Amino acid sequence: MEPKFLLEILYRTGIMFLVILLVLRLSGRRGVRQLTLFEVAIILGMGSAAGDPMFQEEVPLLYGITVLFTIVLLYKGITWISSHWKFLHELLEGKSMVIVKDGEFDIKHETDADFSQMEFFAELRNQSVEHLGQVRYALLETDATLSILYYSDYEVKYGLPLFPDKYKAIKALPVDQPCACMFCGRVEEELASVDSVCPRCHHKEWALALNTKRIS
Repeated sequence: MEPKFLLEILYRTGIMFLVILLVLRLSGRRGVRQLTLFEVAIILGMGSAAGDPMFQEEVPLLYGITVLFTIVLLYKGITWISSHWKFLHELLEGKSMVIVKDGEFDIKHETDADFSQMEFFAELRNQSVEHLGQVRYALLETDATLSILYYSDYEVKYGLPLFPDKYKAIKALPVDQPCACMFCGRVEEELASVDSVCPRCHHKEWALALNTKRIS
């Protein structure tokens, strides 16, 4: 490979990198965390359009720049249309999903391939949530962020613990302490046996419920 073309690759890469930054800025997004699946697809398309002109001598820079700005125009146009057409918006970006409601896991999505209880445990722990009794409502947004409404201190109730040292199945019936279903979070004041069937989700594992207040 000729040293002259190596320098040209550096020049092309620098130009396309600056163009990508400009295009991303024009798209109106601030960070990857805010990207939906539709926007990730757009970014991948932009990466492909920008990559070829960086090191292929026969691909003019103008072609790559034209493709990038065409993608942005398409993105803006589709975004505008989807803002006026709910069906297209949900098709491209998906729907928000209820994770916790009234201190219990929403179990309507238990057969969803994307549903991972442990992932939600981690997300809630990152928000300083010790148990589900502290959470009134938690919603998984389309950009993968978690929106949470908390119970006030005087409203906190018994709930399923989320940290590993407390999230353990009971071996014997506790005395005067409620238990929470380890799958759906339903709290029972008193169990008939350690393997009682949860009336809500029909699972049989229980952990000691907590009612500690949330520490901000």
